[in-house]
Amino acid sequence: MAKLWFKFQRYFRRKPVRFFTFLVLYLTAGSLVFLHSGFVGQPAISQNQANPAAGAPAEGAELPFLGDLHLGRGFRDTGEVASIARRYGPWFKGKDGSERAKLGDYGGGAWSRALKGRVVREKEEERAKYIGCYLDDTQSRALRGVSFFDYKKMTVFRCQDNCAERGYLYAGLEFGAECYCGHKIQATNVSEAECDMECKGERGSLCGGANRLSVYRLQLAQESARRYGSAVFRGCFRRPDNLSLALPVTAAMPNMSVDKCVDLCTEKEYPLAALAGTACHCGFPTTRFPLHEREDEQLCAQKCSAEEFESCGTPSYFIVYQTQVQDNRCMDRRFLPAKSKQLIALASFPGAGNTWARHLIELATGFYTGSYYFDGSLYNKGFKGERDHWRSGRTICIKTHESGQKEIEAFDAAILLIRNPYKALMAEFNRKYGGHIGFAAHAHWKGKEWPEFVRNYAPWWATHTLDWLKFGKKVLVVHFEDLKQDLFVQLGRMVSLLGVAVREDRLLCVESQKDGNFKRSGLRKLEYDPYTADMQKTISAYIKVVDAALKGRNLTGVPDDYYPR
Repeated sequence: MAKLWFKFQRYFRRKPVRFFTFLVLYLTAGSLVFLHSGFVGQPAISQNQANPAAGAPAEGAELPFLGDLHLGRGFRDTGEVASIARRYGPWFKGKDGSERAKLGDYGGGAWSRALKGRVVREKEEERAKYIGCYLDDTQSRALRGVSFFDYKKMTVFRCQDNCAERGYLYAGLEFGAECYCGHKIQATNVSEAECDMECKGERGSLCGGANRLSVYRLQLAQESARRYGSAVFRGCFRRPDNLSLALPVTAAMPNMSVDKCVDLCTEKEYPLAALAGTACHCGFPTTRFPLHEREDEQLCAQKCSAEEFESCGTPSYFIVYQTQVQDNRCMDRRFLPAKSKQLIALASFPGAGNTWARHLIELATGFYTGSYYFDGSLYNKGFKGERDHWRSGRTICIKTHESGQKEIEAFDAAILLIRNPYKALMAEFNRKYGGHIGFAAHAHWKGKEWPEFVRNYAPWWATHTLDWLKFGKKVLVVHFEDLKQDLFVQLGRMVSLLGVAVREDRLLCVESQKDGNFKRSGLRKLEYDPYTADMQKTISAYIKVVDAALKGRNLTGVPDDYYPR
């Protein structure tokens, strides 16, 4: 079913006239149905209505019969007003105890608008706690970390997400469009009614006011890294052999602090700040100082002279932070100078990290990647090969989610990216209902959409890999989990298959900015496991089939964390 949907999309992209004709017919039919229902009332639903069939595996794939998932499709007639009352709590009821019928009926005045915004925020932004409305002054900011503005699309979550990604404890919104981050609030609390400006990109939510901040305390720090403000903690490392070549800038700092060293290296435009007791060193990650062999942090546990709770390293063991300075050694990208004689696929199941892998490949090789499809949002984010036809020969490899013999045999070689199906399915579900870096709403996870999605897409996860192993020519298998854990080695393998010379300094540059613009933050993770026992049983069987297929070709099987669940 899922594969048919992709082919359906591709067909209409190439035949826009037919697409618009189909759209007009669809809208006409919908209007007739709407008019009809207005006269005859609600249609009855048969008690014996059959559930839709599960998505079928690709033709030729040898998958075991796993039975029906038996995922319920029952509907509860809760009513719109009752649903709203549950969402906004008991105060939604009127003075007579009856539930108000209109969402906007909160009474008049700024206080009511502020109360509405606060309740919505507390319900929807569950991973951040609303603190209150605070005074802000342009001469002395309440939150003194990084800041950014967006006068068209600012939302509460976007501000929280940006501050959480940088390791800050607080996020504040002002003027409906300004976001400020900080580790502590340096201002006084004011009345809630003074934070009365609606967010520019989110109706119904409040984003501060004139010189007033709506402040949130962020409950979750970024899981992938420890941070100090905007600097990312890289670890404790042994002093490099040739210090002046490895870290070319050195400054004595008797009153050493993390802030001072990070600020110095940022000012000098270096991405690494290395603290060595009373000396600060700045530089780039290179083969002389690759940051691959971390030492025990106890070897660096010398307190900073100007900072009681932070370690500043020793002359022999350095504490290293990554600054916000961009390492430009791997940022140049272009189309291939001559048309490529072979088409290389970057193949994956949706949600397996294909966009992230494209980002890594472009940085590592200096050449744009292409796509079997066209995604305008990816093009606008810098994937300039997105607009080229996939057979143009101007890109280093081609993104594809296709499976099936005909589609696979169109390529001369392939990098096959495989990810844990439990993670891949959730990632694709988030993309489908929330965009490339957004999240599906809880209503989608709890409703009929998630069970139907798993029923249709889980078999495809297995048949996608089986088809590429069976029909692909010169297939390099890369596990997403291995790429995350050992990027330097795995990305080097991928670059070699693409026929580009592997440059170690360039790969080290990629390591320092591996996330790109398409990484979801950990701020909105589900608090429960969305997979039922039946789903887990079915997916585990698919994992075993894929594992056996990989080992049957003398390849490494799936990583251990795929199962048991």
